[in-house]
Amino acid sequence: MFDKKEIEVLLPPEVAYDEFARYRALLNAVGAQPGEADFVHLRKRSIDARGRQPLVRLRADVWFQPPPADIFGPWFTYSDVSQARRSVIIVGAGPAGLFAALRAIELGIKPIVLERGKDVRTRRRDLAALNKDHVVNPDSNYCFGEGGAGTYSDGKLYTRATKRGDVGRILRLLVQHGATPDILVDAHPHIGTNKLPQVVAALRDSVIQAGGEVRFETRVDDLILEKNHLRGVITATGEAVEADAVILATGHSARDIYELLHRRGVRVEAKPFALGVRVEHPQALIDQAQYRRQDRGPLPAASYSLVHQTQWRGQQRGVFSFCMCPGGFIVPAATAPGEVVVNGMSPSRRDSRFANSGIVVAVELEEMDLKRHGALAGLRLQQEIEQRACALGGNSQAAPAQRLGDFLKDKLSPELLETSYQPGLVSVPMSQVLGIGLTDRLRQGFKAFGQKIPGYATNAAQIVGVESRTSAPVRIPRDPATLQHPEITGLFPCGEGAGFAGGIVSAAMDGERCAEAVLAVLA
Repeated sequence: MFDKKEIEVLLPPEVAYDEFARYRALLNAVGAQPGEADFVHLRKRSIDARGRQPLVRLRADVWFQPPPADIFGPWFTYSDVSQARRSVIIVGAGPAGLFAALRAIELGIKPIVLERGKDVRTRRRDLAALNKDHVVNPDSNYCFGEGGAGTYSDGKLYTRATKRGDVGRILRLLVQHGATPDILVDAHPHIGTNKLPQVVAALRDSVIQAGGEVRFETRVDDLILEKNHLRGVITATGEAVEADAVILATGHSARDIYELLHRRGVRVEAKPFALGVRVEHPQALIDQAQYRRQDRGPLPAASYSLVHQTQWRGQQRGVFSFCMCPGGFIVPAATAPGEVVVNGMSPSRRDSRFANSGIVVAVELEEMDLKRHGALAGLRLQQEIEQRACALGGNSQAAPAQRLGDFLKDKLSPELLETSYQPGLVSVPMSQVLGIGLTDRLRQGFKAFGQKIPGYATNAAQIVGVESRTSAPVRIPRDPATLQHPEITGLFPCGEGAGFAGGIVSAAMDGERCAEAVLAVLA
């Protein structure tokens, strides 16, 4: 029987983030001296900034005997499935696709992963061309390629989808493949854009070493459909790839897949999504407002989460922050020429001078032209606004922007602020990009946020457009019990692109669930 004490303490940041000082403080909390405890296991770390001075809340186990060998959870091993009797095609190598592949291997099914983009290393060249030369490669960009949109746009691992699967299992798998163990501890875990590519490559290597296949630059252009059963797919080169089932995990920006399904008579549905802008502040402004101290010291770059209910023409809609990136950068996330889309990312140290966040408005079905565009109405609305942003920005990847105080006063900004967005900014009245409805709601939201965070809604910040890829505007329906499409057997819609996830962890958990659902159907 192991002897331990569980404790929770509040410590000043200077103590909590100093390894030796923290160790002494945790021992003092249980009345022990150095040498009297075998091991201190930090279980959770979060920041409590509600008081006059921020404190760090720590939960830990102090062991007075050697702890068990599996204290950090079990590691995962994979048997060879190269000769497995069953196989599954997985379209997309984002978190949903990669974790579906690994779970399929655990279940004795051979995964065949088809990814339209390039591997993480080669993909970097296309990102450089996008940032420097404004060249958009429709198959290799911030959204498409190994690891999906998350690989080069942040690596946040916080999720509220705790009922959809084992969050701890996903985090342990990431640590096993090279992520920092801090993600097992921090309340808002984060890997960082600079470190996530190596983790993604390690996940892919595990799939291949276990006998699975991962094919890059392999875009799916058609389906092998027979009497409402999906037997496989046709690639852009005309190759037919067949398997016992297909997990469709293409992410929320694979518009050609929605078009393909719609064209082939596979039911898809319009769904609500969110659309708005990125707002960029000096990180120091956010630090001082959130921590109420001039210098944040050892504390991490401060973040925020904001929401406000607005009224416009008798309709209530939420305005909220999305994918807040402390110490981060704004990046171009277009997937086709002729559109401007922005997203945010942070490196692991979150040491940029800028803070940015999506500030978006809920877009409901009644705001889409369903009569004209049917199930693709939300997608068409996205395209319309992204193309207008490109045209007003000068038909390049330079993004339209406006200082926030000027936006609230409906005034063109004569000068813009320094920015982290490499392709550059063009001063534009953002109301011309967004239209009157989105503009009015965003103004209401920003005014409310300015009352919560001093200095937030002023010309110390600027908004950059457009933030339009927050979630899929289309849902690919599935049966809640079997996770198959209601009318097409063998098709398992999965992850963000199908409308069933909203981030790296929730997508990974959904990928695992779909792999398990494939086994249940094939058994």
